[in-house]
Amino acid sequence: MHYGNIKQYDIADGPGCRTTLFVSGCTNHCKNCFQPETWDFNFGEPYTEETENRIMELLADENIQGLTLLGGEPFEPENQRVLVTLLRRVSKELPEKDIWSYTGFIYDRDLLKGQRKHCEVTDEMLSLIDVLVDGPFIEELKKITLKFRGSENQRLIDMKKTLASKEVVLYAD
Repeated sequence: MHYGNIKQYDIADGPGCRTTLFVSGCTNHCKNCFQPETWDFNFGEPYTEETENRIMELLADENIQGLTLLGGEPFEPENQRVLVTLLRRVSKELPEKDIWSYTGFIYDRDLLKGQRKHCEVTDEMLSLIDVLVDGPFIEELKKITLKFRGSENQRLIDMKKTLASKEVVLYAD
C-alpha cells in the first residue's frame, strides 16, 4: 500500500484534533474529487513499519482525539489488508482514541459479506471503526455547511451501534 499524506493535526475530518492518513488507490473516481492524484495506487510513499510507528507516535499525543482514514479509498481490498493491522494496533495500544474512516463505497451495498468490496478482513476492519462516513462525493449534492462530509448523500454511520443492531444507525454528535 502507498499513502499520499499524514496530517498530524486535522480538525476537519472528525471531532476534535485528529491524526489523518490519506491512503492511495481508488476506483471510485468521483467527479470533482478533491484529491484525484490519490486514485493511483502507487501515488505517494510506500506504507512501511516505520510509517505505522510514526502514526502511533502522533496518535499518542494527548491533544489528539483519534485517527481518521481517508483516501484515495481505505476500503479498496488491497488497502484494507494493510490498514486492518494499524487499526488493531490503535485499538490495543491506544483504546481511548476513536477511529473514523471515510469511504466512497456504500456500507450496506458494497462492504457487507458477499458484496463487491468485501474481503477477508472487511468485517474486522469495520468492527474496529467507530464512525464510517460512507458514500461517494456527488458534486450536485455538495453542501459546504455539512459537518464532516462533502455531499448530502454521505452518511455518518455509528459502526458500534450498527454492528450491534444489524441495521444502519447514524452517528449523533
